[in-house]
Parts: sequence; C-alpha cells; structure tokens
Amino acid sequence: MCAPRWDSDAIFSTLIGGSGVYTVAPLGRCVSGGYYEEGSLIWRSRWVPEDGVVECREALAFPGDPHAAVILRRVIARDAAARVSVVLQPAAGFGRHPLRDVTRHDHQTWTGRTGDLRLRWSGWPTARPAGRRGQGLTMDLTIEAGDHHDLVLEISDRPLSDRPPDPAAAWRTTEAAWHQEVPDLDHAIARRDARQSYTVLRGLTGSAGGMVAATTTSLPERAEEGRNYDYRYVWIRDQSYAGQAAAVASGGTVLDGAVRFVTERLHEDGPRLAPAYTVDGRRIPDQRSLDLPGYPGGFDRVGNQVNEQFQLDGFGEALLLLASAARQDRLDADAWQAAEIAADAIAQRYRQPDAGVWELSPRNWAHSRLTCAAGLRAIADARAPSPHSGKWVALADRLVADTAAQCLHPSGRWQRSPEDPGLDGALLLPPLRGALPADDPRTIATLRAYTEELTDDHFAYRFRHDERPLEAAEGAFLLCGFVMALAEHQQGREVAAHRWFERNRAACGPAGLYSEEYDVSQRQMRGNLPQAFVHALMLECSVRLAQPWPRP
Repeated sequence: MCAPRWDSDAIFSTLIGGSGVYTVAPLGRCVSGGYYEEGSLIWRSRWVPEDGVVECREALAFPGDPHAAVILRRVIARDAAARVSVVLQPAAGFGRHPLRDVTRHDHQTWTGRTGDLRLRWSGWPTARPAGRRGQGLTMDLTIEAGDHHDLVLEISDRPLSDRPPDPAAAWRTTEAAWHQEVPDLDHAIARRDARQSYTVLRGLTGSAGGMVAATTTSLPERAEEGRNYDYRYVWIRDQSYAGQAAAVASGGTVLDGAVRFVTERLHEDGPRLAPAYTVDGRRIPDQRSLDLPGYPGGFDRVGNQVNEQFQLDGFGEALLLLASAARQDRLDADAWQAAEIAADAIAQRYRQPDAGVWELSPRNWAHSRLTCAAGLRAIADARAPSPHSGKWVALADRLVADTAAQCLHPSGRWQRSPEDPGLDGALLLPPLRGALPADDPRTIATLRAYTEELTDDHFAYRFRHDERPLEAAEGAFLLCGFVMALAEHQQGREVAAHRWFERNRAACGPAGLYSEEYDVSQRQMRGNLPQAFVHALMLECSVRLAQPWPRP
C-alpha cells in the first residue's frame, strides 16, 4: 500500500520483499476467502475457523482525501465468539522508515510517525508495542457472537484533525458514496462484472481526475524475463480508454475526470504531451531500483522510462475521449480548445517515429497514425460545423492514405510498420473507432489474418515476438481478447463476439480483478494489478454487446 497517493512510496511493501504489515486474522486454524461487495470497493474477508464464521469488512474511506488515506476495518463474529490477532507495523519508504514516536492518547487511540507520514489508529483497547524496538503494535481481540469491532487507521502527509473519524459515520459515508458513484448498468450483459469494472476504474481515479494504470509496481509479466514495470501512473491512452468506456456505459465521474485530466495536460504541454503523468499531473520520475528482493520471479522497480518517449497515438486517443464526451454535451470551452491543440499536434508530428502503443523502439507505427485518423474523424463529427471540421477530416484522409502507402501488406491487410510486415492486435482498434469502415477490405483482411495467426482457443496475443509458440513468449493479452469481441460484434457475428467476451471475462482472479496478461498454460494472471485498460475494455464490451453495433 502506497500513501497518501498511488505513486507515493509504499508503507506496506512485503509484496515486493520490503517490510510493513497491517494484518487481521483469526487465531487458530481456518479457511480464508473474500469478495468485493457489489458496486463498491468494500472488501469482505471471510474466515471459517473450527467454530463459527469470522468476517472483516475493509475499505478506504470514500470519498478520499489527496493528502490522507483512511483504512476502515470492521471485524464481525457471525455465529460464535471469535478470537482475532491484529498486527500493525508500518514502514514508509518501501520499508526504510519504521514506526517511531509512538504515543498512547487514551484507552484506544495511538499516534506515531513513519518517514514523513503521520499515523493515528483507533479501536485498539488492548494494544501493546510489538517487535524488539517497539516499532509496531499488536493485540488480540475477543469478539462475542453477533458483535463487531471497528479499527480505523489514518495515514497523512499533513497534520491530522483533532479527533479520529467516527467509524459508523465513515462507513455510512463510504457506502453512500459508492452507491452514488456506480451506475446500475441494467442495459449491460454480465451486469455484476460490468459494475465491478466501472467500480475499479472509479477507484483508480484520483481527485485531479487522473486514473492510474494499476495500483502496483514490479509484478512481472513473465517470471525471470525482466519485464517488470511501475504502473502507478496515469497513461493518457489508458485514461482515454476508460473515459470512452464510461461514456458508453453512463458517463459520470470516470468520464468527466478523464476529460478534465487530459484537457489540462494538453493545455500545459501541447504538442509535447507526455505519454504518462503522475496522478497530480507531474512528470514521472526516472526509473530506478529499490534494492529489495522483488516479487518472486521479478525484481523491484519504481519510476518509468515512458517519460522519455513520444507516443503519437496519445493525441488520437485524447480526441476520441473528447469526442465521446462531446456527444453527451459534456465539453466546455477549455476542452474544445484542448481538442484543437491535439489536432494541431497531430498535424505537426505525425511524420515522426514514435514508441507506439506497446512502447517499443521508435517507428512509424501504423496503429498510431490510424488511431489519430480515428480521433480526427470523431471530433470533427462531434462538433457543429466549423472551419476546423473540414481541415480535421482532410488530415484524417491524409493519414490513412499515407499509412496505406507505407503499411499495407501485399495480402491486403495492415502491417505493423513500414519495416515490420507482422500482425498486431492494436491494428484491430482503429476500425472500431471509425478510422475506416467495418466493411473496408483492409479491416476484414486484418481481422481474418489476426484471428488465424495470433489467437488460440479464444485467447489473443499482441504480436509474435519470435518463432516460439505464442503462449511461450508472453501471456494472452486480455485487452486484445476484448477487442476481438468488439471486432466480431462490429462485423455482425454475435455468437463469436460473445464467445470472445466470455472467454476473456473468465480470465480473472478470485477477487474478480484483471491483470494485463493471462498465462494460459498455468492459468495464472501476469503483471500489475488491477490493470485499468482491461477493465475499461471489459466494461465497454458488456455494454456494446447488449445491442446491435451502431451503423453509420
């Protein structure tokens, strides 16, 4: 857990070999499990010991504070008295700064410091120092059958309020806020999972509107392969995927936050728009190691080298986002001006090699240019007739023509770049976004070839790395699996679309969260968690597949 922001240093970092824990668990033998309460990020841990059932409701207090995290835990003895052990040993800075200055203020409230963070926790009537140097607290609780006990932990980079939150009031506020934020989605298929995907996207969205790509760092995509990354930042592309999905679903905070964040970045950086930012819109720090053991099969890493890249498709995705909001009359004058900035940036920079959607060596990637064409067409169509509309459509036509001249394979399908004749799952997206029609021969040929060469048993892969079998090079890419569902749906093949959707919908963990990749052979998730853009495409699929694809 990183506090107070997703991209702050971790205060609990055992996941990647650091220190710091906050555990609640029954004493004695038990079987454990848990689930998210529908329409919220309230987690309910559930243990079955030898006698009775013990549960613990856990949540970050919501709405949140950008300078503080409040962890609510309510331990419940369902049908028999329960004995529970609680341990708190925070260590900020990925374990470098143990708890200090521990002070007891009354019979159940303590304060302390870890690094630059202030802590206060309440609900600990029998807590006692733990560890050789008293760098934590521990206690055993006995809860009578049918009763519960509340624990509240506050972590802040600013002075705390005079009093700790009232647990009952904090729970009521959190429950009410989730109820207000998450739409019913009665018009979607797989409604419960669709609502959870929307909930995840909302939970990853900060007060400035930025949505982090994932909440973790250094969870490897493939053991011992070196593909470890820090995803606790806001990618313009991922943010735009989420906003477009939210627009299809219902709009709301996820859409408005995405528009606000992207609009501000375009105004600040213009044609120098970075691929990604911190949650408060700053430059991402350079990549570095933490000198920790890392997640098994991986190694520790924070920061991201994306801060050195140019990704042309980010401008196209930004335009697609703004167009989706414009169709719902949710753009103000600043956002319209941001659209003009993005369109002008495409005109200035579309001939430059870029890192592309998969952040590879700079090339003239076909996907990047076709995505920009889609964005230009979408924003031109979304705006009332103006001097810009014709210019944007003409630029889109030029992009498609230039890409066809350089990246059309002899077989009639799109290829990845002028130098690379291979296929790529990203090339399925531009027709879905309107770069060219669904019945365009290049669209049909690309979908057919991709299905034959880069999919297996309704799992999809990004591209071919080498001559190894697909599943040996990397995990199935869930984003591509959901894009396949949309592509088949666009072609009117509903049974195939639903098969793709259901296959990839099932590739989650017990908590119902998706990572970036799924190891088909070992039936395991790979990479950082939860991966926002997978949840975004799952949400979009669940809504779009419930009705015929809209025809021009």
